[in-house]
Amino acid sequence: MTVTRPLLFLDVDGTLLPFGGPGMLPQPRDGRPEDLDAPRPELDLIDPALGPLLLDLGYDVVWATAWMGDANDVIAPRVGLPELSVADLPPYGESDPNGLGWKTRALVRVAAGRPFVWVDDVITEMDRRFVELEHPGPAHPTRGR
Repeated sequence: MTVTRPLLFLDVDGTLLPFGGPGMLPQPRDGRPEDLDAPRPELDLIDPALGPLLLDLGYDVVWATAWMGDANDVIAPRVGLPELSVADLPPYGESDPNGLGWKTRALVRVAAGRPFVWVDDVITEMDRRFVELEHPGPAHPTRGR
């Protein structure tokens, strides 16, 4: 019998890349990085110990970030993660007609009934309610920062 592991949808800005606390940057840059070779001193704030910890959780970790595939090129090597799957998300910041977060519907679709945890710094009560009503399996959207 094949056991399917739960998913861990992982945002970058505000979760792995901390903002808004003591010694941290006040807020992330808007959107995806334009030049992957440009100096990005904020990347030094990412804790390199997080990668092994994430892999030991027993989840299939999936990028759920405006960084999209760039997270594999820029973030993963800094934390010791292998290349991860990237959630098929709408364009960054695309508004939802019902006021949900721009990732919410897509992540429920990508999960396709699999249990999941979603770690993001921008999850609202409306997003949680949508997941509860529309996702048939266990799910835990959690706001991390």
